[in-house]
Amino acid sequence: MSTNLNIILKRASKVYHEGETIAGVAVVESSSDVRHEGLSLVMEGCVNLQLSTKNVGIFEAFSNSIKPINLINTCIELAPPGKIPVGVTEIPFEMPLRARQAVSPGYPGLLETYHGVFVNIMYTLKCSMKRSFLNKPLNASCQFFVQYKQQEPAPAKPVRCEINPATIRAAAAGPRAAMPHFQIYAEIDSTVCALDKPLTGKIRVDECSVAIRSIELQLVRVETCGCAEGYSKDATEIQNIQVGEGDVRRGRDLPLYMVLPRLFTCPTTTTVNFKIEFELNIAVIFEDDYLVTENFPILLLRSR
Repeated sequence: MSTNLNIILKRASKVYHEGETIAGVAVVESSSDVRHEGLSLVMEGCVNLQLSTKNVGIFEAFSNSIKPINLINTCIELAPPGKIPVGVTEIPFEMPLRARQAVSPGYPGLLETYHGVFVNIMYTLKCSMKRSFLNKPLNASCQFFVQYKQQEPAPAKPVRCEINPATIRAAAAGPRAAMPHFQIYAEIDSTVCALDKPLTGKIRVDECSVAIRSIELQLVRVETCGCAEGYSKDATEIQNIQVGEGDVRRGRDLPLYMVLPRLFTCPTTTTVNFKIEFELNIAVIFEDDYLVTENFPILLLRSR
């Protein structure tokens, strides 16, 4: 005798906005009649925070105090104790997606789903079928995704800059005196970016005294988390796109084009306990492995 429990949502994308109703069915499939002590469905949403390993020694005193932040927790009864017949039984459900009403200071409300390294925002439906003490309860879970409603687009904020030995802010390996001579022009069409639209711009190498090996566009997330005793701030790379390979032709515009990855990005978020910010790096790697980078903080929004 085997019994399976599953959750199926009516919306294939599993993407919802605050105020909408999450609808679906709990499916019980059994080869015989099943007696149970009730079926329940729980909607959970939480923010899980984690300190990076390099900061464990510094923040050892309060590392255990960083607890998950509860965003939503709603429970409904799908079926009272009884018997489910043999075969496939579908039990429909509907649950409104709303933030908690009675909130504590610092409660951020519903946030967008986000999968990071040190910050994770997840929403889950969990269905449980209680059975007699001789049988273990059956459990099923299903993740869904929360997005903000689209807002009016913000004004574009283009950035243009010259990159040369006198202006660079970051360089790796070697003293400044050993830096080759170069003149590079970079342009970002807007540092205020809609999550559903590509990030665009251009870069041009006007002069360079040595050969170039690669030009790359890097998207970086900066996650800050902690509590009253202290905060940990870490930057990690999300994706890297090569926009120029080899010794590119001088004076030729190279287009910058990056589609922002789903789940690994979200609107720029600032709360009492954590922050999620994003940056864009343009990296030029010379043949001798000398690296020059230019950093652009960017603001991500859920806009049209």
